[in-house]
Amino acid sequence: MPGRSVAARPARGSELTRPAPAGGAWWRVAIALFTVAYGTNVFTPLLVVYRRELDLSATVVTTTFAVYAAGLLPALLLAGPASDRIGRRRLVLSFAALAGTVSLLFIPAASAAPLLYAARFLHGLVSGVVFAVASAWLADLSGRPDVAGRRASVATTAGFSLGPLTSGVLGQYSPWPTTLPFLVHVGLVSVGLVLLRAVPDVVPGGDTGRRLVDLRVPAGTRGRFWLVLVPTALCVFSLPSTAATVLPLLLPDGGPEVVQAGIVAGVPLAVASLVAPVSRLLRSLSGPTGALIGAAGLAVAALAGVGSVPALVVAAVLLGCGAGLSLTAGLTQAQQLSTENSRGALSSAFYAWAYAGFAMPVVITSTAAGGSLTASLGVVAVAFAVLAGALAADALRRGLWQPARAR
Repeated sequence: MPGRSVAARPARGSELTRPAPAGGAWWRVAIALFTVAYGTNVFTPLLVVYRRELDLSATVVTTTFAVYAAGLLPALLLAGPASDRIGRRRLVLSFAALAGTVSLLFIPAASAAPLLYAARFLHGLVSGVVFAVASAWLADLSGRPDVAGRRASVATTAGFSLGPLTSGVLGQYSPWPTTLPFLVHVGLVSVGLVLLRAVPDVVPGGDTGRRLVDLRVPAGTRGRFWLVLVPTALCVFSLPSTAATVLPLLLPDGGPEVVQAGIVAGVPLAVASLVAPVSRLLRSLSGPTGALIGAAGLAVAALAGVGSVPALVVAAVLLGCGAGLSLTAGLTQAQQLSTENSRGALSSAFYAWAYAGFAMPVVITSTAAGGSLTASLGVVAVAFAVLAGALAADALRRGLWQPARAR
Protein backbone atom coordinates (compact mmCIF):
# COMPACT_ATOMS: atom_id res chain seq x y z
CA MET A 1 0.00 0.00 0.00
CA PRO A 2 2.73 2.43 -0.78
CA GLY A 3 1.65 5.98 -1.46
CA ARG A 4 3.10 9.41 -1.33
CA SER A 5 6.03 10.05 0.89
CA VAL A 6 5.30 11.95 4.06
CA ALA A 7 7.16 14.47 6.15
CA ALA A 8 10.15 13.28 8.09
CA ARG A 9 9.43 11.61 11.39
CA PRO A 10 9.86 13.86 14.44
CA ALA A 11 13.03 13.35 16.39
CA ARG A 12 13.13 10.50 18.84
CA GLY A 13 11.89 11.75 22.17
CA SER A 14 9.26 14.04 20.70
CA GLU A 15 6.66 11.63 19.37
CA LEU A 16 7.78 8.28 20.69
CA THR A 17 8.12 9.40 24.27
CA ARG A 18 5.72 12.32 24.53
CA PRO A 19 3.65 12.09 27.74
CA ALA A 20 0.09 10.86 27.67
CA PRO A 21 -2.59 13.44 28.42
CA ALA A 22 -3.28 14.00 32.09
CA GLY A 23 -5.98 11.91 33.68
CA GLY A 24 -5.15 8.67 31.89
CA ALA A 25 -7.93 9.10 29.32
CA TRP A 26 -6.57 6.13 27.37
CA TRP A 27 -8.45 3.60 29.52
CA ARG A 28 -11.80 5.04 28.43
CA VAL A 29 -10.89 4.46 24.79
CA ALA A 30 -9.66 0.98 25.70
CA ILE A 31 -13.01 0.13 27.31
CA ALA A 32 -14.90 1.34 24.24
CA LEU A 33 -12.60 -0.77 22.07
CA PHE A 34 -13.30 -3.73 24.37
CA THR A 35 -17.09 -3.34 24.09
CA VAL A 36 -17.03 -3.30 20.30
CA ALA A 37 -14.64 -6.27 20.16
CA TYR A 38 -16.92 -8.12 22.59
CA GLY A 39 -19.82 -7.83 20.17
CA THR A 40 -17.97 -9.22 17.16
CA ASN A 41 -17.80 -12.72 18.67
CA VAL A 42 -21.14 -12.92 20.48
CA PHE A 43 -22.35 -14.56 17.28
CA THR A 44 -19.67 -17.27 17.20
CA PRO A 45 -20.91 -20.00 19.62
CA LEU A 46 -24.47 -19.41 18.44
CA LEU A 47 -23.39 -20.83 15.08
CA VAL A 48 -24.23 -24.22 16.60
CA VAL A 49 -27.82 -23.04 17.00
CA TYR A 50 -27.96 -21.36 13.60
CA ARG A 51 -26.47 -24.41 11.89
CA ARG A 52 -29.12 -26.64 13.45
CA GLU A 53 -32.10 -24.31 12.97
CA LEU A 54 -31.20 -23.10 9.46
CA ASP A 55 -29.60 -26.37 8.25
CA LEU A 56 -26.31 -24.73 7.26
CA SER A 57 -23.34 -26.66 5.87
CA ALA A 58 -19.82 -26.43 7.31
CA THR A 59 -18.64 -24.27 4.41
CA VAL A 60 -21.62 -21.92 4.78
CA VAL A 61 -20.89 -21.58 8.52
CA THR A 62 -17.27 -20.61 7.91
CA THR A 63 -18.32 -18.26 5.11
CA THR A 64 -20.08 -16.06 7.69
CA PHE A 65 -16.60 -15.11 8.91
CA ALA A 66 -15.51 -14.20 5.39
CA VAL A 67 -18.62 -12.01 5.05
CA TYR A 68 -17.64 -10.25 8.26
CA ALA A 69 -14.17 -9.60 6.85
CA ALA A 70 -15.72 -8.29 3.62
CA GLY A 71 -17.45 -5.63 5.69
CA LEU A 72 -14.28 -4.80 7.56
CA LEU A 73 -12.09 -4.14 4.55
CA PRO A 74 -13.85 -1.06 3.11
CA ALA A 75 -14.16 0.34 6.62
CA LEU A 76 -10.44 -0.10 7.22
CA LEU A 77 -9.55 1.42 3.84
CA LEU A 78 -11.47 4.58 4.68
CA ALA A 79 -11.57 4.98 8.47
CA GLY A 80 -7.91 5.24 9.44
CA PRO A 81 -6.95 7.82 6.80
CA ALA A 82 -10.20 9.70 7.49
CA SER A 83 -9.33 9.93 11.18
CA ASP A 84 -5.95 11.43 10.28
CA ARG A 85 -7.88 14.11 8.39
CA ILE A 86 -10.91 14.84 10.59
CA GLY A 87 -9.96 13.48 14.01
CA ARG A 88 -10.61 10.27 15.96
CA ARG A 89 -13.38 11.13 18.43
CA ARG A 90 -16.36 11.66 16.16
CA LEU A 91 -15.67 8.45 14.23
CA VAL A 92 -15.27 6.24 17.30
CA LEU A 93 -18.36 7.66 19.03
CA SER A 94 -20.56 7.31 15.95
CA PHE A 95 -19.51 3.83 14.91
CA ALA A 96 -19.39 2.38 18.42
CA ALA A 97 -23.03 3.41 18.72
CA LEU A 98 -23.77 1.75 15.38
CA ALA A 99 -22.07 -1.45 16.59
CA GLY A 100 -24.69 -1.74 19.32
CA THR A 101 -27.48 -1.06 16.84
CA VAL A 102 -26.24 -3.72 14.42
CA SER A 103 -26.25 -6.29 17.24
CA LEU A 104 -30.02 -5.93 17.37
CA LEU A 105 -30.22 -7.16 13.75
CA PHE A 106 -29.01 -10.59 14.85
CA ILE A 107 -32.19 -11.18 16.85
CA PRO A 108 -34.49 -11.68 13.82
CA ALA A 109 -31.57 -13.22 11.88
CA ALA A 110 -31.94 -16.43 13.90
CA SER A 111 -34.71 -17.49 11.52
CA ALA A 112 -33.42 -15.99 8.25
CA ALA A 113 -30.00 -16.88 6.80
CA PRO A 114 -29.86 -13.86 4.41
CA LEU A 115 -30.37 -11.49 7.35
CA LEU A 116 -27.62 -13.34 9.22
CA TYR A 117 -25.20 -12.59 6.39
CA ALA A 118 -26.34 -8.96 6.22
CA ALA A 119 -25.88 -8.49 9.97
CA ARG A 120 -22.41 -10.02 9.84
CA PHE A 121 -21.39 -7.74 6.96
CA LEU A 122 -22.65 -4.63 8.75
CA HIS A 123 -20.99 -5.71 11.99
CA GLY A 124 -17.69 -5.95 10.14
CA LEU A 125 -18.24 -2.53 8.60
CA VAL A 126 -18.89 -0.64 11.85
CA SER A 127 -16.40 -2.53 14.02
CA GLY A 128 -13.64 -2.07 11.43
CA VAL A 129 -13.93 1.69 11.82
CA VAL A 130 -13.68 1.44 15.61
CA PHE A 131 -10.74 -0.98 15.57
CA ALA A 132 -8.62 1.14 13.23
CA VAL A 133 -9.44 4.54 14.68
CA ALA A 134 -9.58 3.61 18.38
CA SER A 135 -6.17 1.89 18.07
CA ALA A 136 -4.72 5.09 16.61
CA TRP A 137 -6.47 7.13 19.32
CA LEU A 138 -4.95 4.90 22.00
CA ALA A 139 -1.53 5.53 20.47
CA ASP A 140 -2.18 9.29 20.56
CA LEU A 141 -3.07 9.07 24.26
CA SER A 142 -0.44 6.55 25.36
CA GLY A 143 2.74 8.32 24.29
CA ARG A 144 4.77 5.19 23.32
CA PRO A 145 4.18 2.69 20.48
CA ASP A 146 4.96 -0.42 22.55
CA VAL A 147 2.64 0.63 25.37
CA ALA A 148 -0.12 1.56 22.91
CA GLY A 149 0.28 -1.78 21.11
CA ARG A 150 -0.11 -3.77 24.32
CA ARG A 151 -3.10 -1.72 25.47
CA ALA A 152 -4.91 -2.11 22.15
CA SER A 153 -4.07 -5.81 22.04
CA VAL A 154 -5.38 -6.50 25.55
CA ALA A 155 -8.56 -4.48 25.00
CA THR A 156 -9.46 -6.18 21.72
CA THR A 157 -8.52 -9.73 22.67
CA ALA A 158 -10.29 -9.47 26.04
CA GLY A 159 -13.44 -8.40 24.21
CA PHE A 160 -13.02 -11.06 21.55
CA SER A 161 -12.76 -13.75 24.26
CA LEU A 162 -15.41 -12.67 26.76
CA GLY A 163 -17.99 -12.24 23.98
CA PRO A 164 -18.16 -15.92 22.98
CA LEU A 165 -17.59 -17.22 26.51
CA THR A 166 -20.57 -15.24 27.78
CA SER A 167 -22.83 -15.88 24.80
CA GLY A 168 -21.96 -19.59 24.90
CA VAL A 169 -23.36 -19.86 28.43
CA LEU A 170 -26.38 -17.66 27.66
CA GLY A 171 -27.00 -19.50 24.38
CA GLN A 172 -26.97 -22.86 26.15
CA TYR A 173 -28.93 -22.11 29.30
CA SER A 174 -30.90 -18.91 28.83
CA PRO A 175 -34.58 -19.04 27.75
CA TRP A 176 -33.72 -16.57 24.95
CA PRO A 177 -30.52 -18.08 23.48
CA THR A 178 -30.40 -15.97 20.32
CA THR A 179 -31.67 -12.75 21.89
CA LEU A 180 -30.20 -12.17 25.35
CA PRO A 181 -26.51 -12.38 24.28
CA PHE A 182 -26.98 -9.47 21.89
CA LEU A 183 -28.92 -7.37 24.41
CA VAL A 184 -26.02 -7.76 26.85
CA HIS A 185 -23.72 -6.36 24.18
CA VAL A 186 -25.98 -3.36 23.61
CA GLY A 187 -25.76 -2.61 27.34
CA LEU A 188 -21.96 -2.81 27.33
CA VAL A 189 -21.68 -0.50 24.31
CA SER A 190 -23.88 2.05 26.12
CA VAL A 191 -21.45 2.10 29.05
CA GLY A 192 -18.51 2.55 26.67
CA LEU A 193 -20.20 5.49 24.94
CA VAL A 194 -20.81 7.27 28.23
CA LEU A 195 -17.12 6.92 29.14
CA LEU A 196 -15.93 8.14 25.74
CA ARG A 197 -17.72 11.47 25.99
CA ALA A 198 -15.05 12.77 28.40
CA VAL A 199 -12.08 11.91 26.17
CA PRO A 200 -10.46 14.71 24.15
CA ASP A 201 -9.51 14.36 20.51
CA VAL A 202 -5.78 15.06 20.24
CA VAL A 203 -5.96 15.10 16.42
CA PRO A 204 -7.51 18.48 15.59
CA GLY A 205 -8.81 17.47 12.15
CA GLY A 206 -9.52 19.84 9.34
CA ASP A 207 -6.83 18.51 6.99
CA THR A 208 -8.86 17.97 3.83
CA GLY A 209 -5.94 17.97 1.42
CA ARG A 210 -5.26 14.22 1.50
CA ARG A 211 -6.68 11.45 -0.60
CA LEU A 212 -9.79 9.69 0.73
CA VAL A 213 -8.11 6.29 0.59
CA ASP A 214 -4.48 6.76 1.59
CA LEU A 215 -2.94 3.76 3.34
CA ARG A 216 0.51 5.15 2.79
CA VAL A 217 3.64 3.61 4.21
CA PRO A 218 6.31 6.15 5.21
CA ALA A 219 9.31 6.20 2.90
CA GLY A 220 12.12 3.95 4.06
CA THR A 221 9.87 1.48 5.86
CA ARG A 222 8.13 -0.25 2.96
CA GLY A 223 10.44 -3.26 2.99
CA ARG A 224 9.63 -4.02 6.60
CA PHE A 225 5.95 -3.39 5.95
CA TRP A 226 5.69 -6.09 3.28
CA LEU A 227 8.24 -8.57 4.63
CA VAL A 228 7.44 -8.37 8.35
CA LEU A 229 4.24 -6.48 9.17
CA VAL A 230 1.99 -8.08 6.54
CA PRO A 231 2.97 -11.72 7.35
CA THR A 232 2.58 -10.97 11.07
CA ALA A 233 -0.84 -9.44 10.44
CA LEU A 234 -2.01 -12.52 8.54
CA CYS A 235 -1.37 -14.64 11.65
CA VAL A 236 -3.51 -12.47 13.89
CA PHE A 237 -7.02 -13.60 12.97
CA SER A 238 -6.41 -16.68 10.86
CA LEU A 239 -5.54 -18.58 14.06
CA PRO A 240 -8.50 -17.66 16.31
CA SER A 241 -11.00 -17.76 13.44
CA THR A 242 -9.87 -21.31 12.73
CA ALA A 243 -10.39 -22.14 16.41
CA ALA A 244 -13.82 -20.52 16.41
CA THR A 245 -15.20 -22.15 13.27
CA VAL A 246 -13.19 -25.24 12.33
CA LEU A 247 -12.46 -26.74 15.76
CA PRO A 248 -16.17 -26.86 16.76
CA LEU A 249 -16.74 -29.04 13.68
CA LEU A 250 -14.42 -31.59 15.33
CA LEU A 251 -16.35 -31.66 18.62
CA PRO A 252 -18.26 -34.88 19.47
CA ASP A 253 -22.02 -34.92 18.98
CA GLY A 254 -24.21 -34.48 22.04
CA GLY A 255 -23.48 -32.67 25.27
CA PRO A 256 -23.56 -28.90 25.81
CA GLU A 257 -22.58 -28.03 22.25
CA VAL A 258 -23.12 -24.27 22.51
CA VAL A 259 -21.04 -24.01 25.70
CA GLN A 260 -18.29 -26.14 24.17
CA ALA A 261 -18.29 -23.98 21.05
CA GLY A 262 -18.09 -20.88 23.23
CA ILE A 263 -15.12 -22.31 25.12
CA VAL A 264 -13.26 -23.33 21.97
CA ALA A 265 -13.90 -19.88 20.47
CA GLY A 266 -13.28 -17.87 23.64
CA VAL A 267 -10.26 -19.65 25.13
CA PRO A 268 -7.85 -18.69 22.31
CA LEU A 269 -8.77 -15.05 22.61
CA ALA A 270 -8.63 -15.06 26.41
CA VAL A 271 -5.16 -16.55 26.18
CA ALA A 272 -4.27 -13.96 23.53
CA SER A 273 -5.05 -11.13 25.95
CA LEU A 274 -2.97 -12.76 28.70
CA VAL A 275 0.16 -13.30 26.59
CA ALA A 276 0.37 -9.70 25.38
CA PRO A 277 2.85 -8.68 28.13
CA VAL A 278 5.15 -11.55 27.09
CA SER A 279 5.85 -9.75 23.82
CA ARG A 280 7.79 -7.16 25.81
CA LEU A 281 10.31 -9.87 26.72
CA LEU A 282 10.43 -11.43 23.25
CA ARG A 283 10.79 -8.09 21.46
CA SER A 284 11.48 -8.70 17.78
CA LEU A 285 11.00 -12.44 18.29
CA SER A 286 7.35 -11.92 19.25
CA GLY A 287 6.06 -12.23 15.68
CA PRO A 288 7.97 -15.38 14.68
CA THR A 289 7.21 -17.00 18.04
CA GLY A 290 3.51 -16.32 17.53
CA ALA A 291 3.54 -17.94 14.10
CA LEU A 292 5.42 -20.98 15.41
CA ILE A 293 3.08 -21.51 18.36
CA GLY A 294 0.14 -21.13 15.97
CA ALA A 295 1.63 -23.84 13.78
CA ALA A 296 1.87 -26.08 16.83
CA GLY A 297 -1.80 -25.48 17.65
CA LEU A 298 -2.88 -26.38 14.13
CA ALA A 299 -0.75 -29.53 14.29
CA VAL A 300 -2.33 -30.59 17.59
CA ALA A 301 -5.82 -30.14 16.11
CA ALA A 302 -4.84 -32.14 13.03
CA LEU A 303 -3.46 -35.00 15.13
CA ALA A 304 -6.37 -34.96 17.58
CA GLY A 305 -8.99 -35.63 14.93
CA VAL A 306 -12.70 -35.73 15.72
CA GLY A 307 -14.07 -36.09 19.24
CA SER A 308 -11.10 -35.31 21.52
CA VAL A 309 -12.29 -32.31 23.53
CA PRO A 310 -9.15 -32.02 25.75
CA ALA A 311 -6.84 -32.05 22.73
CA LEU A 312 -8.97 -29.44 20.97
CA VAL A 313 -8.81 -27.20 24.05
CA VAL A 314 -5.01 -27.53 24.03
CA ALA A 315 -5.02 -26.61 20.33
CA ALA A 316 -7.23 -23.61 21.10
CA VAL A 317 -4.83 -22.42 23.81
CA LEU A 318 -1.86 -22.66 21.42
CA LEU A 319 -3.76 -20.84 18.67
CA GLY A 320 -4.60 -18.10 21.17
CA CYS A 321 -0.95 -17.72 22.22
CA GLY A 322 0.06 -17.38 18.59
CA ALA A 323 -2.64 -14.83 17.86
CA GLY A 324 -1.88 -12.72 20.93
CA LEU A 325 1.84 -12.50 20.26
CA SER A 326 1.20 -11.70 16.59
CA LEU A 327 -1.34 -8.99 17.39
CA THR A 328 0.88 -7.20 19.89
CA ALA A 329 3.91 -7.50 17.61
CA GLY A 330 1.95 -6.20 14.63
CA LEU A 331 0.36 -3.25 16.43
CA THR A 332 3.72 -2.24 17.88
CA GLN A 333 5.39 -2.49 14.47
CA ALA A 334 2.61 -0.45 12.86
CA GLN A 335 3.06 2.35 15.39
CA GLN A 336 6.85 2.25 15.02
CA LEU A 337 6.60 2.49 11.24
CA SER A 338 4.12 5.37 11.29
CA THR A 339 4.55 9.08 11.61
CA GLU A 340 2.12 11.12 13.68
CA ASN A 341 0.13 12.16 10.62
CA SER A 342 -0.04 8.63 9.19
CA ARG A 343 -0.87 6.69 12.37
CA GLY A 344 -4.51 6.08 11.48
CA ALA A 345 -3.59 5.00 7.95
CA LEU A 346 -1.00 2.48 9.17
CA SER A 347 -3.42 1.11 11.78
CA SER A 348 -5.95 0.59 8.99
CA ALA A 349 -3.38 -1.09 6.76
CA PHE A 350 -2.39 -3.47 9.55
CA TYR A 351 -5.97 -4.42 10.39
CA ALA A 352 -6.87 -4.83 6.72
CA TRP A 353 -4.21 -7.51 6.35
CA ALA A 354 -5.01 -9.01 9.75
CA TYR A 355 -8.66 -9.53 8.87
CA ALA A 356 -7.73 -11.17 5.61
CA GLY A 357 -6.99 -14.09 7.91
CA PHE A 358 -10.72 -14.67 8.28
CA ALA A 359 -10.55 -16.40 4.92
CA MET A 360 -8.48 -19.20 6.47
CA PRO A 361 -11.43 -21.28 7.78
CA VAL A 362 -13.03 -21.16 4.35
CA VAL A 363 -9.77 -22.34 2.78
CA ILE A 364 -9.53 -25.21 5.27
CA THR A 365 -13.11 -26.43 4.88
CA SER A 366 -13.30 -25.99 1.10
CA THR A 367 -10.02 -27.80 0.43
CA ALA A 368 -10.59 -30.68 2.85
CA ALA A 369 -9.84 -33.75 0.73
CA GLY A 370 -12.67 -36.25 1.11
CA GLY A 371 -14.09 -34.12 3.89
CA SER A 372 -10.97 -34.58 6.03
CA LEU A 373 -10.53 -31.37 7.98
CA THR A 374 -7.54 -32.82 9.82
CA ALA A 375 -5.53 -33.20 6.59
CA SER A 376 -6.17 -29.56 5.66
CA LEU A 377 -5.21 -28.46 9.18
CA GLY A 378 -1.93 -30.35 8.82
CA VAL A 379 -1.06 -28.63 5.56
CA VAL A 380 -1.80 -25.20 7.05
CA ALA A 381 0.32 -26.07 10.10
CA VAL A 382 3.31 -26.68 7.83
CA ALA A 383 2.70 -23.37 6.06
CA PHE A 384 2.69 -21.48 9.37
CA ALA A 385 5.91 -23.20 10.44
CA VAL A 386 7.57 -22.00 7.22
CA LEU A 387 6.25 -18.48 7.85
CA ALA A 388 7.66 -18.57 11.39
CA GLY A 389 11.05 -19.49 9.97
CA ALA A 390 10.98 -16.58 7.54
CA LEU A 391 10.07 -14.10 10.29
CA ALA A 392 12.76 -15.52 12.56
CA ALA A 393 15.34 -15.12 9.78
CA ASP A 394 14.43 -11.45 9.55
CA ALA A 395 14.77 -11.08 13.33
CA LEU A 396 18.22 -12.69 13.16
CA ARG A 397 19.25 -10.37 10.36
CA ARG A 398 18.21 -7.31 12.38
CA GLY A 399 19.79 -8.61 15.59
CA LEU A 400 18.23 -11.12 17.98
CA TRP A 401 16.45 -9.64 21.01
CA GLN A 402 16.63 -6.15 19.59
CA PRO A 403 13.36 -4.21 19.40
CA ALA A 404 12.56 -2.85 15.94
CA ARG A 405 13.81 0.71 15.68
CA ALA A 406 11.40 3.44 14.69
CA ARG A 407 12.45 5.19 11.56
